[in-house]
Formats: sequence, C-alpha cells, structure tokens
Amino acid sequence: MRCLIVVTGLIATSVSFAESAKPAYPPSKPEPVSDTLHGVTVIDPYRWLEKGDAPAVVDWTAKQNAFTREWLAKLPGREALRDRLDKMLDVGSLSIVVPRGKVVFYAERSARQNQPVLYVEDQSRRRTVIIDPNELAKDGTVTLDWWFPSPDGSKIAYGLSSSGSEQSTLRVRDVAMGKDMRDVIERTRACSLAWLPDGSGFYYTRYPKPGSVPAGQENYNRRVFRHKLGDDPADDELIFGKDREAADWPQLALSPDGRWLVVHVEKGWARNDVFFRDMFKNEEFASLVEEVPALFRVVPRDDAFYIQTNEKAPRYKVMTANPRQPARANWKQTVPESVRVLDEIRVVGDHLCCVYREGLETGIDFQALSKGVNSRGSLTIPAGEAITATASESNGSLLYVATQSYLKPTRVEAIKLGAIEKGQPAAPEWQLKSPVEYSEQIDVRLVSYTSKDGTKVPMTLIMKKGLKPDGKTPTVLYGYGGFNISLTPAFNPMRYLTICEYGGIMAIVNLRGGGEFGETWHEAGMLSKKQNVFDDFIAAAEFLISEKYTDRDHLAIMGRSNGGLLVAAAITQRPDLFKAAICGVPLTDMLRYHRFLIGKLWVPEFGSPDEADEFKVLHAYSPYHRVKDGTRYPATLFTTAESDTRVDPMHARKMAALLQTASKGPEPILLRLEEKAGHGQGKPRAKLLDEEVDVWSFLLDQLGIKQ
Repeated sequence: MRCLIVVTGLIATSVSFAESAKPAYPPSKPEPVSDTLHGVTVIDPYRWLEKGDAPAVVDWTAKQNAFTREWLAKLPGREALRDRLDKMLDVGSLSIVVPRGKVVFYAERSARQNQPVLYVEDQSRRRTVIIDPNELAKDGTVTLDWWFPSPDGSKIAYGLSSSGSEQSTLRVRDVAMGKDMRDVIERTRACSLAWLPDGSGFYYTRYPKPGSVPAGQENYNRRVFRHKLGDDPADDELIFGKDREAADWPQLALSPDGRWLVVHVEKGWARNDVFFRDMFKNEEFASLVEEVPALFRVVPRDDAFYIQTNEKAPRYKVMTANPRQPARANWKQTVPESVRVLDEIRVVGDHLCCVYREGLETGIDFQALSKGVNSRGSLTIPAGEAITATASESNGSLLYVATQSYLKPTRVEAIKLGAIEKGQPAAPEWQLKSPVEYSEQIDVRLVSYTSKDGTKVPMTLIMKKGLKPDGKTPTVLYGYGGFNISLTPAFNPMRYLTICEYGGIMAIVNLRGGGEFGETWHEAGMLSKKQNVFDDFIAAAEFLISEKYTDRDHLAIMGRSNGGLLVAAAITQRPDLFKAAICGVPLTDMLRYHRFLIGKLWVPEFGSPDEADEFKVLHAYSPYHRVKDGTRYPATLFTTAESDTRVDPMHARKMAALLQTASKGPEPILLRLEEKAGHGQGKPRAKLLDEEVDVWSFLLDQLGIKQ
C-alpha cells in the first residue's frame, strides 16, 4: 500500500491511493434487463431503480442518503463554510419591476426569508405586501411560481406550488383588499396568461385533469382557455389546442386593445409555429407561421405585429406584419440582422426597444416608430454586466431594465424613453445590497481556447485579485451548453465566488448548444451535434491544464440539469481528466429519458431513441451506457430531489449505483436526494444553504483545500 500526502500551504495533494480503499457503499444489487433497440442489445442493470416509490427503491435511497450524510459530516471546516455561505445568501433576491398604471409590482427576498415576497409600490415608493409565501409554510416550501398583474393593477393572477413541484394552482387577488377572489384553477404549471383590457378575465394555459387523458399524458396536452372572473373554471371555454399534438407548448400574447390573441406553439428550442385570432369577431385561429425551421416571437399591437425571428438571420432581425394582411409577402423588415445577437424586443409607446448582446456585453437600442430609422437612441450597459430581464406597459414611457454581474447583485432601473439621446437621468431604481463587497477583491477576465474541431470558445475566469496560478491552483469548471440558453454574467456568489475565497479559480465556459452567438451556435450543439458540447467542455479542461492554471488533481467540474448531463458525459468520456464532479439533477440515461415526466418535450433538442439514426447518436454518448467496469472515476456527488417534475431522480439513482459498482478507485461516489424539493425553482433559503454546504465541503476536500 502507498499513500503519500504532500502539504503545501493550503493545498493537500493526494499522490496515490490503494485500490482497496474503495468506500463500502450500501449494496446496489444489479437486476439486468436486456433490450434490443434498432438491432443493438442494451443491458440495463438498474432498471429497478426507476420506480421511486417502490419500497425497495425507497429503502435503497434512504441508505444512500445516510451514507452520504455520514461521509460529508466528517469533512473538516463545515461550520466555518456554513457561516460564510450563510452571509453570501443574505443578499436576497429581486425580480424585474412590472409597472401597471400608477403602481409597480416586484418580488423580493430579504436576507433571512426563505421565499421572495410579492410587493406593490406606489409613486411615493410606499410598498405593501401582496403575497407572502413565507406565511404559508413554516419550512418555507410553498413558493410563488409566477404572477401577472391586471392592466390597471387592481388584481393579480398568481400561482403557488409546494415542495418544489412547480405544479401551480392559479388564484386571483384583489390588490386593494389584499384578499383572494373566488377563482381557483388547478393544473396551471408554468402558466402563460393574458388579461383582458378591462380586467374582467383572462386567457390562460392549463393542463388536463388526471383521468381525462391516458396515463402519463398529464404532463402534456397544455391547452388555452378563457376565464371570466367569478365563473367556475370547469366551464371555461377551450380557446386553442383541441386535437393538437400532446407535446405542443402554447404561449400567449394579447394586443393592448384585446383584439389580437397570438399563440406561440413551441416545438422545441429551435422552431415554433404562430397562430392568431381576431377576438372581436367570431373567427377561427389563422396561421401566421407554420412548419418553418426557425423561431418567431410576436409582439402584437393594435395595428401591427412586431416579429423577432432568426429565419435566415441566426442573430435575429425584426419584421413587421399587418394582422389584417398577414401573408408573408407583406412582411417588412424593421431591424436587420447585425453582428450582435438580438435577445429581446419590446414595444413601449412609440418606441421599439431591442436588447442586444455582443459576446458577453449587452445594451439596448431604441427606435421611435413614427419617425423611422432616423430616430434612434441607445443605452450602454457597463462592461461585465448583463441585462437579465425587462418590463414595460404598452402605452407607457418607461422601460424597466434589470442588470447584474458576477460581482454586483440585481439593480432595476426605469429608463425614460425619448430622453436617452438627451442624456436625462433615469427614473427611480431598485438595488439589492450585498453584505460582501466583491468588486475590490475579485478579478473577472475573459479568455478563449480552441475546441477539438478548431472552434474558438470563450470562457470567463474568476479569481482573487493578485492570484498567480501555479499549475496546481484549485479550479472549478462550470458549463451548460444546451436549449439555446446563454450563460451571461449573473450574481450568484455561492456558485461562482466560493472557490475564489479559498484561493481557487472559477471557470465558466460558453459551450456550443447555448445561445451566446445566435442560432448557429445553438444548432452546433444539439441533436446529432451534441458531442460538440462535450468536446468543448473537455477542451476547456485541457486548456486550463496546458496553460498552467491547474492540473488534473486540482480540477473539478460542475453542472445542473442539462449541465448535469454535461458533467456525467465528461466523467465517462474522460475520467482521467478530473479530480471531482458535482452532477446536479442530471439526465444520464439518454435511451429512456423521454419516457419520464416531461422528457418528450426535449426530443427536439436531444433526439428520440425511438428513431434509429438518433438512437445511434444518443447511445454513443449516453453517460449511463458509457460506464466501464474497473475504471477509476472522479469523486462525484449526485444531487437530486424527490419532487423534481422535470428531470426524474431515477437518472441520478441509476448512475450513482452503476458508478459505485464500476469504479475501482477510492474516490467517493455519493448520492444526495432531498425531500420536499424539486428541480431547483422555489427552493427555500434553508435548503439552498444546506445543499451548498454539502457541495462545497465535498469540493474543497477533494481539491485538497485545507480549511
């Protein structure tokens, strides 16, 4: 047996271990199931772990959790780490500010609250609590999922769910009275809602009642209904969706006068159809865009549709259509594609507002529509900051803009449109205050590297000022790479700055599959090209090592959800490259993912294992199917939650069991399944803190950081 520990400063490096030191995990008995898929025999040793409520699985999970708790509890410095992370959480959170008439609405979590509280604020800056989820559950597990104020701000429709399930129930609150009305509508997960101009009701999306559709279809068949306040929701009229595909995902937009109802039917993250209807006439929905391989986002106004699209414009452009003459031949280009990516458009009064991004820098262009292209203004966001959300009223003169950076928490400003060119100051702002000032302590720098196929990929490095990497600096590499989602600067000190406080480096990589550089970048990391994402991530790790930032023994990787798939793929394709991994709420079995929860919605992004060509791609990288017995895998902590309604916990269970059995080394393979929690949305402060203490104590220990 050889076991040599070299201690240098705060770094303790494990040079070699005895293979006999493999942890004594709770037993995971394989019960192989054989499938023949497209002529390929596939063995699944842990199919039995898919059924989470089966007594044997409940017992196995309890033993795994106990083993993980015991392992983590022995790690040094946990209390000091908890105190530091607890202070980081004191910054709270702040949503975008939404104006309605003479008031604004926003959600804010103060330092010690578990959940954000919804407030209404008048013009004198006096605010009143509208909804406080913290009063609804002592453990903080009831959360406010979404909210939609009526046009005059007198009422607000909102959704509550519990235990992170995201299975919202819609209610309507009278703002002045501070009480709910009689309207209660269940099955309104991720609701899209458009109020009628007079506030007498709304159009909204709802899922079917269990038993009304075949078993397993309750997570699909999202449809559009019309509700009049005071009516029984069971009598609500079905407006859109009858006889459509079960996986269709409608999203709503309504013109300010209530005439034009637009339904965006999402078909994945690379295309959608658009239908519209004149609600003043007894007509059927008409097709604006259908079966076109591109994205279209329509902002309906009383006399025009403003259309943001990447059709023949990967970085997006703006077209304008007359809803009374909607034929494609009649569309006119309002804003051409540019070298920047057009993230969002809003029409505020007479202004078209375009939120742009170039690399990781963002800004807004304004155009007075009545004066044409000769009347333009712009707002430049300070370098290193990102626009995270915007809000407005259609007939207003203010654009509310939320920004943040890696070092600064959320700030919301109300921008006076028409005054940008004149240099007039912004209207009131809302600002979170961080209990820790990071700007004077931390450096943020942008680098780039070359991936396997020659593609240049950007990466952000965050570290303490004055740090000089020595080739063994503890480093955590974070990525996502999918679903057209861009990793832009965001204030999340627990995730991005913890390693820096211990003398390490945080590396955030903008992988293909994201939306950082438009649709071309997204498409280069989806379906048959998904391996590009993993190649980019592996190349990022190799760059950090070759450039002497770190080495294999001091490099960890981290990702959640699709990013959990990324991490699982990385450790199975290059187990030699990483010391440790955090694999959060991951997808791991890519041959069965579409059979669970809302997995079918992701087929346009990943492909379907039911199709021979797509099966071949999925089988080639599916992490669960790449595990090789006798391989020494990195230390890995899988995190998941019992109420996750997006990614089934079975992925983490099966992968943890298989890796524990297959790995030959002493590095721990741990599973952490949390009760009364879901995919992450609405997780209370207390549970956030507990999870981050476990994650970072695991990482600091594996990276040799002595606390």
